[in-house]
Amino acid sequence: MIKAAAVLALGAILTCFSMAHAADEPAAAGGRGGGRNAAPPPLPQATPGGPVYTPPANQNISGVWWIQKYSPKIEIVGGGDLPFTPAGLAKYQANMKGLSDGTLKDEARRVCVPDGVPRILANPYPFQIVQTAGQVTIIYELNHVIRPLQLDKPLPPADELEIFPWYSGHAVAKWEGDTLVITSAGFNEKTFVDATGAPHSDQMRVTERVKKINDKTLEVVAEVTDPVMYTRPWQARYVYDLHPEVRIEDYNCGDPHRDIYHIPGVRRPQ
Repeated sequence: MIKAAAVLALGAILTCFSMAHAADEPAAAGGRGGGRNAAPPPLPQATPGGPVYTPPANQNISGVWWIQKYSPKIEIVGGGDLPFTPAGLAKYQANMKGLSDGTLKDEARRVCVPDGVPRILANPYPFQIVQTAGQVTIIYELNHVIRPLQLDKPLPPADELEIFPWYSGHAVAKWEGDTLVITSAGFNEKTFVDATGAPHSDQMRVTERVKKINDKTLEVVAEVTDPVMYTRPWQARYVYDLHPEVRIEDYNCGDPHRDIYHIPGVRRPQ
């Protein structure tokens, strides 16, 4: 009898709880609902980088971009040759000789380490820019290079840049009107400035100014400062077309990849 009474009492409690809980539920579709117990509006769908974020129109550089033309040798603004210091010219000549006779390997092509900056800016594969709140991320198809650019932090201090150098350097960014300004420093010395072997030192600093020329065209002007290898700062300009029909593909080092031979300047292997 005691057990039966307990079961009946428990059932009554659960029934009362269910009725009270049901009263707090929003009305079914088509009902009036509302009131203080109405369900809150659904949250926006999230992305891996945070909540849905729509950049302002004058700062929206999202999308898949593809360079208009390729040059293995860097072309500086104003024309002419790179302004080498004596040490820089000697290093460049040694690099070119080594790449030619096989005593020096281009590791970015042999084992697919990152190309480094500014060389990655000239690559003939597409890349994607993804914008989320507080960060711009550039995803390069070539060699799976990812550059996360935080908008709310400064560069690490000089001692950290020196102790922990990276292939693509340490980079941060900020908006100046409609231009994204990327500052990179703390590079290792394992990359070239271009595909011909132009050198840089660990003192190199690169400032990229990224902006839309129009809705379908993106411009990046990179300024390189390296007092060890170059007598003065110099700039290179890159222009890209928007390709909404293109999706970034997987890139396996050494395997055949997408057709890039329609890009002016890219030559088929002989």
